[in-house]
Amino acid sequence: MKSGKVLLGLLAGLSVGTVLGILFAPDKGTSTRKKISHGKDEYLDDLGQKVNHLIESVSGKLESVKEDAVRIAANGKAKMEDTENKFKSATR
Repeated sequence: MKSGKVLLGLLAGLSVGTVLGILFAPDKGTSTRKKISHGKDEYLDDLGQKVNHLIESVSGKLESVKEDAVRIAANGKAKMEDTENKFKSATR
């Protein structure tokens, strides 16, 4: 979950920076609102890209876990069959 913490920290930093920028802005209200509107669009685009990257990363990790689980299950099944065959051979 390191990616999630990084994303959360980045979002928190962006939010704090935006609020501080608005509070200390020397511009008129109309100018500030235009900047906020423009910044919002950039922020949403950036956030969308980061979310897509996070989803791709998580999907890749889940696929890797799935492949590992299938491999482990196959190995376990093979060992179980081997053990059953040895047991049958020993009891004959």
